[in-house]
Amino acid sequence: MPDDSRTRPSERAERSGRAERSGPAERSGRWAVLVARALTVAAFLTVWFALILPDRLEQITTAAALQIPVEGLVLVALAVLLPARGRRVISVVAGALLGLLVVVKVLDIGFYTELDRPFNPVIDWSSIGPAIGVVRDSVGATRADAAVILAVLLLIAVVALVTLSVIRLATVTARHPRPAARVAAAFAGVWILCTAFNVSLVSGVPVAAHSVSRLAVDQVRDAGSAVQDQQRFESLLRSHDEFSSVPGASLLTGLQGKDVIFAFVESYGQVAVQGSTFSPAIDDLLRSGNTQLSSAGFSSRSAFLTSPTFGGISWLAHSTLQSGLWINNQQRYNQLVDSDRLTLATAFKRSGWRTVGDVPSNGGDWPQGKSFYHYDQLYDERNVGYAGPKFSYASMPDQYTLSALQRLELKPGHTPVMAEIDLVSSHTPWTPLPRLVGWSAVGDGSIYDGMPAHGLAPSTVWPNAGRVQKAYGESVQYSLNALISWVTQLHDDNLVLVMLGDHQPATIVSGPGANHEVPISIIAHDPSVLARISSWGWQDGLLPSPQAVVWPMDAFRNRFLNAYGAQPVGPTTNAATGQH
Repeated sequence: MPDDSRTRPSERAERSGRAERSGPAERSGRWAVLVARALTVAAFLTVWFALILPDRLEQITTAAALQIPVEGLVLVALAVLLPARGRRVISVVAGALLGLLVVVKVLDIGFYTELDRPFNPVIDWSSIGPAIGVVRDSVGATRADAAVILAVLLLIAVVALVTLSVIRLATVTARHPRPAARVAAAFAGVWILCTAFNVSLVSGVPVAAHSVSRLAVDQVRDAGSAVQDQQRFESLLRSHDEFSSVPGASLLTGLQGKDVIFAFVESYGQVAVQGSTFSPAIDDLLRSGNTQLSSAGFSSRSAFLTSPTFGGISWLAHSTLQSGLWINNQQRYNQLVDSDRLTLATAFKRSGWRTVGDVPSNGGDWPQGKSFYHYDQLYDERNVGYAGPKFSYASMPDQYTLSALQRLELKPGHTPVMAEIDLVSSHTPWTPLPRLVGWSAVGDGSIYDGMPAHGLAPSTVWPNAGRVQKAYGESVQYSLNALISWVTQLHDDNLVLVMLGDHQPATIVSGPGANHEVPISIIAHDPSVLARISSWGWQDGLLPSPQAVVWPMDAFRNRFLNAYGAQPVGPTTNAATGQH
């Protein structure tokens, strides 16, 4: 054996130097390998998640991770078969498209959660602005703007991350083509078998998945459908409206001398009166309301309408009821308000009523109120004399809105008024709420000072679905209480109130898959008013039962004008929906 003790000092120093130099280099190399592998695993998980991510919140479960996305197998095959240049081009294009589809999935989740429908790439971009406005009114401009900026940056980051992940996976696959091809072939065989036998490890979640390609096809199809719908609806607007040529003297003769108020109660949907934890309290309130109205000499009839919208975009419901056309998206709304379609407001104006639009949530001008609805007077948060606090989204309590309408338009000796009034105390986020005060104490609204601070903040309520539902129920009770109290305290024997919801509340309250039905009631003191609608089959009182009549909301205008005016009479078919 060699005697190390006899090794020259210079040789020992040289060996020691090589060891010191190789140690950090080897460690650095090992770390580089570990980091590269970690990045590859992260890229794989990112692409896998992008491929299997559902477009509905309730479908994000562990079962989704058990799927085999065929699009991933196709990407592996292309990475193995294509030359380097083609692989790079396909990786960038496929990564960017997959990233954009992830953004679409996120938008779909939001739209399904709030509006119970998927995002449409043509018609829904214009809905994002109003949605941001609602958030700004609810939580303040600074927080809303910060949230929007953060959301935009996150979406950009998602597209970039998915694109880079696809590029990395394609590169790694090309370096190891044989094992990658074998693994892909094995999974492809499993995918084919699962497709043939419709295998699902969890009910409703097939193992053989192709959701991304289906989503891409759906987006292209929906874009084409939106373009076609625009053309069809334009043709419908140009078609003959049977009431457009009826003279004003023949319209609404059965309501002459009456004040007719159309009061939309925000988010007042069927879930408020049926099948929920909060509906019993609202039902009791409506039954008590029947007693109060009867004592004041009023009667009522109720049914359900199917709203064109869900969870928000209330103006679609307002315009549907008024125009008799099915306005289920912003594109149709924009087309409608650029037309000369006869609305209920215009019919009343033509027949001699003073017409009023009262939208307390508006903080700026509303040109369509004059150019399309032709209201004589428009009220918003700026011109009703309110000096009290905001209640989250609601610029003023519903009680004040009703009190101001009475003070400004329903003074003794006034000309008969037709008004649409949009009550917003039951608008999301449904907290904090005001409380009812004596009508003589409402004044300029300063009596409400301090009330918001005594309620729960949205940030306290919204992390918990049960709290949200409770807050919603309480907000609807407040709005209905205010209306019933207003009718009984107004002592206007010539009042006719059409009270209805605009849409169901968002999915967090209504639940997934809820219908679009909203209650509607007509309240009047004069028995002849309700006698004219006896053939409608509506139920007595304010509370429609599960067996109550259900109409599409666009059917209301024609039936209302038939009931209270001259010809044309008889059932009519709506050309927009084909419904009677």
